[in-house]
Amino acid sequence: MPFNNYARRLIAWLGGVTLEHVPRGENKQADALAKLASILAFPDQETHVPICRSWVIPPIFDDEDNGEREVNVVSVLEIETEDWRQPLIDYLQHGKLPDDPHRRADVLVLGFLFVCNLYAMGDCKPGTPTLEGEEDLIAAAQQIVIALETRRNLTSDARKILADLGTQLSSITKLSENKKEDEEVEEEEGLGEIKERLNIVRDKVMNWEVDESMIWDCGSEEAYDYVKAVDEAQKLIETLESLCLDRDGEESELLRRAHDVVHTAMVRLEEEFRHMLVQNRQPFVEPEHVSFRSSEEDVENEGSIISIGEESVEDSVPRDSISRRSLGDFVFDLVHPSVIPDLKCIAKLMFASSYDRECTQAFISVQKDALDDCLFMLEVEKLSIEDVLKMEWGALNSQIRRWIWVMKVFVRVYLASEKRLSDQVFGGFDSCSSICFVEASKSSLLQMLNFGEAIALGPRQPEKLVRILGMYEVLADLIPDIDALYAVEIDSCVRNECQDLLRRLGYCVKATFLEFENLVALNTSTSPFPGGGIHHLTRYVMNYIRTLTDYSETLNLLLKDSGKETSVSFSPDLNPTVEDNSSIRSSFCVSPTALHFRSLISTLLCNLDDKSKLYKEDSLRHLFLMNNIHYMTQKVKDSELRTILGDEWIRKHNWKFQQQAMNYERATWSSILSLLRDEGIHHPGSNSVSRTLLKERMQGFYVAFEEVYKIQTAWLIPDVQLREDLRISTSVKVIQAYRTFVGRHCGNLSDKSIKYSADDLENFLLDLFEGSPRSLHSSHWK
Repeated sequence: MPFNNYARRLIAWLGGVTLEHVPRGENKQADALAKLASILAFPDQETHVPICRSWVIPPIFDDEDNGEREVNVVSVLEIETEDWRQPLIDYLQHGKLPDDPHRRADVLVLGFLFVCNLYAMGDCKPGTPTLEGEEDLIAAAQQIVIALETRRNLTSDARKILADLGTQLSSITKLSENKKEDEEVEEEEGLGEIKERLNIVRDKVMNWEVDESMIWDCGSEEAYDYVKAVDEAQKLIETLESLCLDRDGEESELLRRAHDVVHTAMVRLEEEFRHMLVQNRQPFVEPEHVSFRSSEEDVENEGSIISIGEESVEDSVPRDSISRRSLGDFVFDLVHPSVIPDLKCIAKLMFASSYDRECTQAFISVQKDALDDCLFMLEVEKLSIEDVLKMEWGALNSQIRRWIWVMKVFVRVYLASEKRLSDQVFGGFDSCSSICFVEASKSSLLQMLNFGEAIALGPRQPEKLVRILGMYEVLADLIPDIDALYAVEIDSCVRNECQDLLRRLGYCVKATFLEFENLVALNTSTSPFPGGGIHHLTRYVMNYIRTLTDYSETLNLLLKDSGKETSVSFSPDLNPTVEDNSSIRSSFCVSPTALHFRSLISTLLCNLDDKSKLYKEDSLRHLFLMNNIHYMTQKVKDSELRTILGDEWIRKHNWKFQQQAMNYERATWSSILSLLRDEGIHHPGSNSVSRTLLKERMQGFYVAFEEVYKIQTAWLIPDVQLREDLRISTSVKVIQAYRTFVGRHCGNLSDKSIKYSADDLENFLLDLFEGSPRSLHSSHWK
């Protein structure tokens, strides 16, 4: 029912309302109104019926706001006599004033008085139908002043209203003054309480300034009391800052004292923070499964590319290996876990008091020293670039190998542990954790990177290549770990330094390898290699590239853009076949490493061919080339080089050393075996054998054989199997020819003419190529 809803809302608006039921029989006027309303109400229109001299307030609510619409409403209005309140209601509700100037002034006075009463009682609420705020109140007062200026004669009613207005204004003024006095009393009482609390806090803080002991070392209760006192000081500062402070007032003095107390506490907390980090530092324990024993592995390699032997090269290049898996879970507590909550508590207090910079600087300073101590315990020296460039290779080799090992342990164990500690202490303060970690660890990591920078800037010595490859691979493997540790934008400097060093090391590897090939090509000798054995250069180069096979993937990456076609000039015996040439032309199909290895070996063969020309004997020249090519082939066959260079390469170089062996036999024994032929031993014009010529022929053979024996026992074939094979091949040819010749002419030869039996010669051949000269002059003729 609209009337019911209207009544409920009106009761709610009025506030305190008492409802009392009056039976219709005892209220005939209400009964008549109800019946009349029912009779005269029509839908969709409002009916006005003048029936009495009473005034009823019209609707004050806009029912459209809640979706309802009043229907069948009867408004009962006053007629003939106007109610004195209606003009005031019109003014308060709609801002409408009477046309008569005298009545207008009366309405303004009443309205102003009404509003003043509402303000005095504190009942001027947003929903109250009155003047809106002080602006309307001032406007009404100004209207009253104007009305009084134009009207000198006031009615008694107006005077009474103005007198009441003055009384109420006096009451309001007195009420404001009393309220201000009460507030001042309360403020004085509040400052007294703040002062008392501040004195208590100050006493607690200053008591510890006299005591030299550390707070947290005295127990958790003492630490809790101190933290509580500091927290109380911070709250007092917030309270004092919220007051309207006079610069020279007591509040400002209290605020200054509170700040002094907090400052003293912050200095003490910073000291406690440092002490806690240092005293609870966990010892740096080297993991047993990644230990480094330099005394067992360091080998000094000194000398030029020529003077390095096979053993020193092979022993100097074991790869240091620490897998990611072995270190990935070895993050440990840099400080004892029990003090982490205390460190976080101190950090929280200092951050809350805007001493975050002091707190972080204390952490950075302590942990920076801790990481420096860590490098010291790992035996890492602080070396400048100049110091590194001046180091001898033996010492530098040890430093590089230690750097490779330390980088793995330092990044994956110690830096990871440092990152965790920073997160534990400053994890709740935005990017503060990352900033502290970067500033604490940056100098130590840059110290390690500076060493790598010095190596990359150093001379391109061949013996460094394997070590530089090791540094490159370690750093490349650690880049993901470093990117994860220094992930935010403020850490980009460290990441960029690592990437720059990786590029420099890669360039150094490429340049050193190419420089090594140039050194092989330019290596010259002024005298032949003694005994025709395996040249030091051959041993060094082949062991060198065999070692590089462990880094073939890295070399493929670094050498892919540095391929070059080499044009070398070989002797006829070393020239590749047409098939080999076609293989070289299709070398673009092989890996960059294989291409450069082939080029390096070709350069070595060319150099060896030049060295072989220093020999006066052609047979020794061929023996020298046979020894060296066979050594190269065996090194490829027995190592990972076989996978890189391929079986075809091995087959072709097997043919090459076999060809040199045949050339040796031809150069050594062809002229000697020609003495065991029948040509030139017959009488002139006859088929009969001349005993004299035959004897001379046999003596010539023995002299030539003895000369070969004397010379070639000093020659050397280091490989046992190759030596035995060449002996057998020579024995088959020489002994067979000797047996045949002697057997065919035994009737014309006396026992004195046969100096050695076939078995003697065969035994003599077994003495060849041992590297120790012998002589047959002491032997007796049979």
